[in-house]
Amino acid sequence: LPTRTGSSLEPEERSMEPPAVPEEEMMPLSVAPSPAGCQLFGYVGIEAVLDQMKIKTMKTGFEFNIMVVGQSGLGKSTMVNTLFKSKVSRKASQPGQEERIPKTVQLQSVTHVIEEKGVKMKLTVTDTPGFGDQINNENCWDPIIKYINEQYERYLREEILITRKRKIPDTRVHGCVYFIPPTGHWLRPLDLEFMRRLSKIVNVVPVIAKADTLTLEERAEFKQRIQEDLKAHAISVYPQEDFDQDPDDRVLNDLIREKIPFAVVGADQEHQVNGKRVLGRKTKWGIIEVENPAHCEFPLLRDLLIRSHLQDLKDITHNVHYESYRVRRLNESNRPG
Repeated sequence: LPTRTGSSLEPEERSMEPPAVPEEEMMPLSVAPSPAGCQLFGYVGIEAVLDQMKIKTMKTGFEFNIMVVGQSGLGKSTMVNTLFKSKVSRKASQPGQEERIPKTVQLQSVTHVIEEKGVKMKLTVTDTPGFGDQINNENCWDPIIKYINEQYERYLREEILITRKRKIPDTRVHGCVYFIPPTGHWLRPLDLEFMRRLSKIVNVVPVIAKADTLTLEERAEFKQRIQEDLKAHAISVYPQEDFDQDPDDRVLNDLIREKIPFAVVGADQEHQVNGKRVLGRKTKWGIIEVENPAHCEFPLLRDLLIRSHLQDLKDITHNVHYESYRVRRLNESNRPG
C-alpha cells in the first residue's frame, strides 16, 4: 500500500527480512526460570512466613529427647542439669537418700516442660544406670538398642494408621551423649563396640567426662587418640560427614569434628567469682567454671545440642535413622510367608 509523505505518494519499501518478533514471544515455553528466582518489583511479604512459623512454634512448643549413656559416677545427671540449668535429671526420691544403682541396664526416662522467653520445650531425658558397671559387660547395649527401636516402632504404628493424629507424639531419641571415662589412654573395647552399634541408629555425641581430672596436655593427647580410634574403626559420630549438604554447614561441622569428643565438666552449683555468680566446681586451688571455654569445652557441647544443631538432630533422626528403620520394617511386613 502507498504511504503519504508530504504531498506526494511514494511506494513503501519492503524489506526481505522477516518482521522482528519481541524477545518475550521468541522464548520457548519449555525454558525454566533462572535458579536465582524471579526479581520482585515491590514488597510482597513472603518473609512473614518466618514470623508465622515462630508464632506457631511458640504456641504448640516442640519436643526434644536426649539419652545419656555411661558408667556410674561419670556425672551424667549433673551434666544434664548443667545443660538446661534446672533439675531435670534422675535423682533420689528423698533428699539425703542414697540412690541405688541397678545391677542391670534399666532405662529410666524423665519428662519436663521447660519454658524460656515464651518458647516451650517438652524435654525427655533417658538415663541408663548400670551400663558398663559389671565384670562381664557383654551385650549390655542390647536394652538401649531395644529402647531406641521401640520408640521408632511406636512412631511408625501411629504414622501408618488410616485415621491418625494431627501431631504424632514424638518419643524418638534425637541425641545420645556417650560419656567416656577420663583414663587418658585409648578407647575401651566397650566404648568402641557401643558407638559402632549405636551410631547406625541414633546420633551419638561422645564426650570426655570429668575432664578436670586431666591436665591440658593429657586432655589433648587423649582426644587425639580417641579421634584416631574412631577413624580406624570407621565409627561415624554426630555430626556425620555424609549428611553435610550445604557448604556452609560443612565448614561449621568440620570445626566441630575437630573438637569431638568434647572435654566437659558438669556442675549444678553456683559460686561467687569476681562479683559474679557462675556455675562451677570448687576445689582447693580454685573454681572450675563450666561455662568458661578456657576451663572446659562444655559451652561447645551446649551450643551443639541446643543453640545450633537441635533442629538438625531432629531432622537427621527423622529423615535418616527413622527412615532406615521404617523401610526395613515395611519390607519385612511385605515379605510373603
